[in-house]
Amino acid sequence: MEYSNEKLIEFNQYLSGRKVAVIGLGVSNLPLIDYLYELKAHVTVFDKTDVKDLNRTVIRKITNYGMGMSFGENYLEELVGFDIIFRSPSCLPTTPELIAEAQRGAIITTEIEMVIELCPGKVIGITGSDGKTTTTTLISEILKAKEYNVFLGGNIGTPLFTKISEMTPEDIVVLEMSSFQLMDMKISPHIAVITNITPNHLDKHSDMEEYIEAKKNIFKYQDETGLLILNYDNEITKSFESEAPGRVMFFSSKNKIPNGYIIDDNKIKYCENGLRSHILDTKEMKIRGTHNFENAAAAMIATKDFVDTNTACETILNFKGVEHRLELVLETKERIKWYNDSVSSSPTRTIAGLNAFSLRNIILIAGGYDKNLDYTPLAKPIIENCKELILLGATSQKIEKAVKEELKNQNKKMKIHKCMDLRETVEKAKEIAVQGDIVLFSPASASFDMFKNFAERGKLFKKYVKEIAK
Repeated sequence: MEYSNEKLIEFNQYLSGRKVAVIGLGVSNLPLIDYLYELKAHVTVFDKTDVKDLNRTVIRKITNYGMGMSFGENYLEELVGFDIIFRSPSCLPTTPELIAEAQRGAIITTEIEMVIELCPGKVIGITGSDGKTTTTTLISEILKAKEYNVFLGGNIGTPLFTKISEMTPEDIVVLEMSSFQLMDMKISPHIAVITNITPNHLDKHSDMEEYIEAKKNIFKYQDETGLLILNYDNEITKSFESEAPGRVMFFSSKNKIPNGYIIDDNKIKYCENGLRSHILDTKEMKIRGTHNFENAAAAMIATKDFVDTNTACETILNFKGVEHRLELVLETKERIKWYNDSVSSSPTRTIAGLNAFSLRNIILIAGGYDKNLDYTPLAKPIIENCKELILLGATSQKIEKAVKEELKNQNKKMKIHKCMDLRETVEKAKEIAVQGDIVLFSPASASFDMFKNFAERGKLFKKYVKEIAK
């Protein structure tokens, strides 16, 4: 008999004829607009972008649908009197207009929250400051290898709200979840993974505490059957064990935990009551770096109840990684290797990238948009792993200052080059690099000073490398 999602039917009935606000014309909300139109909801679309800068096709669609529109600097002035508001991750729930509507009785939600609420199958959610996308992709690939029907969404994949009607109780939804999506969430996925928590997005969150509290929502509303997977080596995530409503499993690359998964002696091992069994050899993995071995361990725990160990291991060993994450772009005839790690938008991510290489012959290209992060911890790893440093963007002064102070403390010297744009950094790196060197583009900063996102930044870096360095 064909499955009927009664919760979705009831929600669709609720939406019909209601006053609905959609905030943000991002990727996840565009299919939502079509969906709400079909349900005959009374929709108003809000976006802080000026109307002249928005996609004309999208504007024509909204106009043809007869929906209300409010765009530009004061776009939320008309956010009054709605029954339900779908906010985009960039519109935080602390926005005064949202608070006022919530106090008046409006339901504030997101596309991803409603997916968790209405999905009939299991949901696996992944968050963290670093490693979310690799872990999420690995989990999805492991499940697909066992022929599960997987819906991949959140920050990656496709918007899933309009796919809920296709889901059955046997399907699995895998979601990469940011702090902005989690911030006001009142439901948690059945299985939650937190890769780590380090300072990030402090240009948007009021403080570190708000950032941490947002991350907690990924497990806060689980019941006793829920599973929380935590990084034992991260003091913040380790502390969450006492707050978990359900089961907790750890992974670690630094500690000999009695139960969970550890990375030890180039092996991923499963530990149960102090007994260890060898799962796979990390030297055989195509993705490199301890941080990626940790991501693989987390993915194995998340899929343990669904997929046998052999299938999981085979998938991990064949996994080549995700674009813009320690991605080998080119190896020249002089054996100079160029790596694109554009996703690294914080010092901790760049440190992990530097530590993925055993040789100390890295030419690092770093710098970008300033998220109000501390770059002091990056200085020692740069000095320990790099032969020269190339900087650009708004954070170049912060990084340079931190490195120079550490060089002075260690009585060492290093050449630091300042460039105006990305193309110039590639030209400078080609000029510097000699046989056997590694050129690593790992900005330790966000991309928004020069680019729309880290993907655009990474693609442009790869383009310049292929033009200049070959």
